[in-house]
Amino acid sequence: MATDSSNTHPLIETLATQRDTFLTQWTRVVGDDLQGRLSIAELGRELGELYDAVLKALTEGGLNSRAEQFGETRSLLIELSRSRARQGFTPTETARSVFALKEVLEPALATDEHGARTYLQFARLLDELGLLTTEAYIRTREEIISAQAEQLLELSTPVVKLWDGVVGVPLVGTLDSARTQVVMEKLLQTLVDSDSTHAIIDITGVPTVDTQVAQHLLKTVVAARMMGAQCIISGIRPQIAQTIVALGIEFGDIPTNSSLADALRQALKEIARDTEDDVRGLL
Repeated sequence: MATDSSNTHPLIETLATQRDTFLTQWTRVVGDDLQGRLSIAELGRELGELYDAVLKALTEGGLNSRAEQFGETRSLLIELSRSRARQGFTPTETARSVFALKEVLEPALATDEHGARTYLQFARLLDELGLLTTEAYIRTREEIISAQAEQLLELSTPVVKLWDGVVGVPLVGTLDSARTQVVMEKLLQTLVDSDSTHAIIDITGVPTVDTQVAQHLLKTVVAARMMGAQCIISGIRPQIAQTIVALGIEFGDIPTNSSLADALRQALKEIARDTEDDVRGLL
């Protein structure tokens, strides 16, 4: 947006001479929009920094919001948007922090035809900056949602130590590719940390087992075996067993049990047998 410097000079002069008045009004309008969820002092500081950055950019680069001179302004807006997103404000409330300045400036600038023209040019600049806040807000919210999804995924796939040498993975809900990756990483790390030789994958809480779920289970078992751990799948309910048979799913030589207790009993027997074999080997 190219603009003659002679057109912006009156605007710059007005913004500079009436800074405190405009900033006070701007802070009050935004504060009313945010309904006291931010202190006036904090709000005044944020908007004061933004006001000064815009005034400096106007002085050096005119009304082109994409110009290098508006770099500081854009950075402040992005930081403001990220802060608002984390604090739970809406994108509308965030953008209004910029748009409210138009309401404050209109009575002072649009007093004649020339002033109205200058005000409309500045208003378009503020519109572009307001859209920037929305874009930054959306990116931040996406980052927050993604982080929360990862945290929930971590919480929904615990790996627990059941006995010396035995860890368990109680799965609840659907097992997809992303969750399988998390399960494998946590299981392998727990096997190393606890020096365990047996892993029980309990699918009591998995509603259905289809070929895709079976493939995910097999990947987890193969990964654990590569670490030297024996795997047992427990929680094979009658309806799950019927589905597995109907689909022709083969678990190969992977032991299966109907309950976690039976799987733990089997794992402990195998550990005891392996220990006896090791003792005999020493003798």
